[in-house]
Amino acid sequence: MTMRWFRLILRIVLFVVVIGGGVWGTRTILDQKTEAQRRPPPPATRLTVEAIQVKPTDYQINVNTFGTIQPRTQSTLVSQVSGNILRIAPSFRDGGFFEKGALLLEIDPTEYEAEVRLTEMALTQSYLTLKEEQARSQQAIRNWQRLGQQGFPSDLAMRRPQLEVAKSAIEAGRIRLAKAKRNLERTRIVAPYAGRIMDQIVDIGQYVGTGTQLAKIYSIDYVEVRLPLHSAQLEYVNLPEEYRPSRTQQQNGPIVQFEARTGQQSFPWEGRITRTEGVFDADSRQLHVVAQIRNPYEPQKDGKPPLKIGQFVAAEIEGRLIKDALVIPRQAIYQGNEVVLVRDDKLHRQPVDILWSNAEEAVISNGLTAGDLLTMTPVGSLPSGTEVNALLEGRSIQEGVPEQNRRRERPGKPEAADAANNDSRGSASRQNVEKVAASR
Repeated sequence: MTMRWFRLILRIVLFVVVIGGGVWGTRTILDQKTEAQRRPPPPATRLTVEAIQVKPTDYQINVNTFGTIQPRTQSTLVSQVSGNILRIAPSFRDGGFFEKGALLLEIDPTEYEAEVRLTEMALTQSYLTLKEEQARSQQAIRNWQRLGQQGFPSDLAMRRPQLEVAKSAIEAGRIRLAKAKRNLERTRIVAPYAGRIMDQIVDIGQYVGTGTQLAKIYSIDYVEVRLPLHSAQLEYVNLPEEYRPSRTQQQNGPIVQFEARTGQQSFPWEGRITRTEGVFDADSRQLHVVAQIRNPYEPQKDGKPPLKIGQFVAAEIEGRLIKDALVIPRQAIYQGNEVVLVRDDKLHRQPVDILWSNAEEAVISNGLTAGDLLTMTPVGSLPSGTEVNALLEGRSIQEGVPEQNRRRERPGKPEAADAANNDSRGSASRQNVEKVAASR
């Protein structure tokens, strides 16, 4: 009997405990849910991006290209006489410098000196023959007069044909003497201009014949660089053009800044476009312009080495000046023709037309206006309308107005308003707590 009552009381106690625990758990869950509903949702996290303001500016277009150093004037020295090379100048070596009129090499002149002397002797003999014929002619005239012949004597009687032959012999002798002297002068090979030896072909003691190549030389007053330009680049460069007939003075072409590398070092040079070639390359569809660099072999103040024929150089041609251009960094362009702007604290993808671009900058012709806020932070494929917090020069902005300036635009005292808002939020929180306690 006692055991039965004990079991009954135990069941009642367990039932009361289970029911009470369930009621208490339900109240706790409901109270927590009510408290969670009363709390405001946390603010959404915005992406912070760096932005710049698009401003119009005058932009100087510079066209980048490349080329190879080549001589302005190049010649091949050829022997006009034959003989053994008697001597050569110390500078008659590959890379040697020489001045205009300098003796480069000399061919043995012995035979040509003898030819000059023989020709002079023959000319002297011709003069003597002329004198003799003149004397015979005068004697023939006197004989004619002594004999009392009527009329005029014939040319043959006066020996006029013999006089003409003697005069012609003198003229021929003079021509042969001039030729002999010219051949003697040709044994001395002199420089036609100030230049440098590109390729020495012959050396001392070597026999050369008429027409034998002696050396290849080039002038050193200028060097030239052929620079290829495609059609899109030609639009932005003021090239010197020539017309037929050319009656006006040739205009000065644009300045070119060159960069010549020697090992790990680069050295600047300045030149100018002097002419435009008249034919497009059929394969590349490019037009070559020619730039000149003055005095490339004179000592330079900065100690840079002289330019070498065949040396590769990078070139930057001064192009046209664009007024009030909208210039943006090249890295701000997506998919070739799209930029991302910030409007009303939201991203806005904007297609643009690019007038000109290089590796660092792009000039926009359509799609942007002055004052637009351009996103510089990579945003990937985020769509238009994504809310962001944009920073302009390190300060937060909203519709282009810095954070510190937005407070100044609000009427009244910001500090008092903020304090009132804090007090109202605090009193509301206390009232909610009291209501919850009373309900419990």
